[in-house]
Amino acid sequence: MASEDVDDRIARISSSIRAIPDFPKPGIMFRDITTLLLDPKAFKDTIDLFVERYNDKNISVVAGIEARGFIFGPPIAFAIGAKFVAMRKPKKLPGEVISEEYALEYGTDRIEMHVGAVQAGERVLIVDDLIATGGTLSAAVRILERVEAEVVECACVIELPELKGRDRLGEIPLFVLVKAEVTDDSVELLTKEAIGELPEEVDGSV
Repeated sequence: MASEDVDDRIARISSSIRAIPDFPKPGIMFRDITTLLLDPKAFKDTIDLFVERYNDKNISVVAGIEARGFIFGPPIAFAIGAKFVAMRKPKKLPGEVISEEYALEYGTDRIEMHVGAVQAGERVLIVDDLIATGGTLSAAVRILERVEAEVVECACVIELPELKGRDRLGEIPLFVLVKAEVTDDSVELLTKEAIGELPEEVDGSV
């Protein structure tokens, strides 16, 4: 795949994401992916870039975080031949669950997964639309590690790097397409070289 083609797709994805000032509170620049979903080409580009990265990496589970991880996760799972597992907010899953608490700005919340949905030794990709402080993603990692699954990588469309969510993931790699600022509408488009390949230690190919 030519580097220019990858770069063009990332630029199209970025331009389709709407920035809304002062939401949900003054001073915050909210990144709205619903406008990306209105653009079939940009949405296809997003899924294609993830699939190209994770195809042939022996990933057996794509875990999507409620709610926007449910948008991106299933088409990725379908394309790479993996099962999709929903990681949901409390009291949303009907069966027996395993849960993990994480900190919010004020208070705490939990994320849950059905017991038995992921087996020990399965290779898992965690998907969400955006990483900010990293609380939800790190809680998802802890749940999967408790069931002795192997978390290959976390993947998001957008990262807000100044909130340092990447740091909370520890040694778990994070892959994003667009880096954005919290308080203004500037973005950093990642080139193919900046995106990089999966490191060898998480490459499942034989």
